[in-house]
Amino acid sequence: MKNATACENTGGSGLRNDYSPLNLLHLASPAIGVKFHFFRPEGIPPLEAETELSLCEILRKAQLENRPFYFSKENKETCVGKILLGMEDMAPFAESGLIGERLGVFEEARANRHLYQFIPKLERHTVNYVSFCPSDQLSFEPDVLVISAGPETAEIVMRAVTYSTGEMYKSSCTPVMGCAWYMLYPYISGQVNFIVPALVHGPRGRELYLNDELLIGIPYRWIPTVLKNLSQMTHHLPSHQSKQQYYEEFEGILKDLAERAENP
Repeated sequence: MKNATACENTGGSGLRNDYSPLNLLHLASPAIGVKFHFFRPEGIPPLEAETELSLCEILRKAQLENRPFYFSKENKETCVGKILLGMEDMAPFAESGLIGERLGVFEEARANRHLYQFIPKLERHTVNYVSFCPSDQLSFEPDVLVISAGPETAEIVMRAVTYSTGEMYKSSCTPVMGCAWYMLYPYISGQVNFIVPALVHGPRGRELYLNDELLIGIPYRWIPTVLKNLSQMTHHLPSHQSKQQYYEEFEGILKDLAERAENP
């Protein structure tokens, strides 16, 4: 059921894209549109003041409760979310890499510290609010569309990226600060990125997703392509139904093309 308060664009321009092709995926949890704001968003309720969650848990909350809200720098955040969003600086003891060493993720603090150079972060003080909204309740175009899915459905989503473009699949991630890679990295780089949450310390420890789930972050410039391809392409390919069907179809295609190539 949709929330009574739809997520509204502060400019009032509504949607340019049709998000209904996402319904064809039959996702267990809704895709979430994420938007970064300098000014307070209108037409969407704030996250409750008493909420104390990490950034990855906040996105999961929007999925599990199927409702929109915005996170503010006034809200409590229990991990590194505000640091990644440019709202706060990292504490010196954390920046030294000592946390990762204590957790056992890294052999020594120096290894944890080395990793920080790769973590995508937004520029300081450029984001004061972050909206989270289920895709079927959107009335603004998100900066990043985040989809969680098992391998079979994730394959369809990723194929929708390459179907009309030939773009290669890419996955960039680190063993900590995973939320940066499916929320911030796509926005900053303009590239679709996917991660396996079970390989990242925080989401795994918080038991946010199933071990075989993937998280896919789709930046705004790729959203129209993915939606269009989802609406046009075959989702469940015949070759994926069984090994026998795969070989039969593949060998049939090779035979047909070889015969036609004899007299081009």
